[in-house]
Amino acid sequence: MQSKATTVQAYLDSLPDDRRDALNAVRQVILKHADKNIREGMQYGMIGYFVPHEVFPAGYHCDPKQPLPYAGLASQKGHMSLYMMGLYIGEPASDDVAWFQKAWLAAGKKLDMGKSCIRFKKLDDLALDVLGEAIRRFPSNVYIKRYQEVLDSRPGAKPKAKAAPKPGAKSAGADTRKTKPASQSSRPARATSKAKTGEGAKSTKAHEGASKKTNGASAKRGR
Repeated sequence: MQSKATTVQAYLDSLPDDRRDALNAVRQVILKHADKNIREGMQYGMIGYFVPHEVFPAGYHCDPKQPLPYAGLASQKGHMSLYMMGLYIGEPASDDVAWFQKAWLAAGKKLDMGKSCIRFKKLDDLALDVLGEAIRRFPSNVYIKRYQEVLDSRPGAKPKAKAAPKPGAKSAGADTRKTKPASQSSRPARATSKAKTGEGAKSTKAHEGASKKTNGASAKRGR
């Protein structure tokens, strides 16, 4: 359920007291443990936490005008949701999710979780210490690295452009030995020689055949 609120405070003010208090408590955990490059604001009709364009200029690949989403807090019709993108993005995500689930259950809480969405109906449903540790484990530089790796691994992804070598610079592993011009190369010469040899052989056989016919005709006349 997307809100039309344009500020975080306006979003919170539109909620019932119990939901406002719950989301506010989760906000404080996120703000305490997120690094300085993670910003808070309204994004996609909810309270969003994101990597701003000045830190990651490319933005969100689905909509480059949007900064890269990092987390989100929303009040839905029947529950509240916390979205934690770092928990499932990238290849190591399965290990991170396994750690998160184990830590959550060890805290004595029941986990209602989708791919990145943790659903809860009241603040007491959450293991706030585990949430804080999960945020701390995903600083912006780690999150951006994983996100970029996922994009680069997609089918049809463009390879990263390589810097052009400086004029006169030798490339790594390049063969710097001088080579002969093509006209002086021994391999084409051998090929040419073979071709000539083949043509000469054909010419000799044809000449021998003609000589045999001439000699045969001369022999018949001499009889």
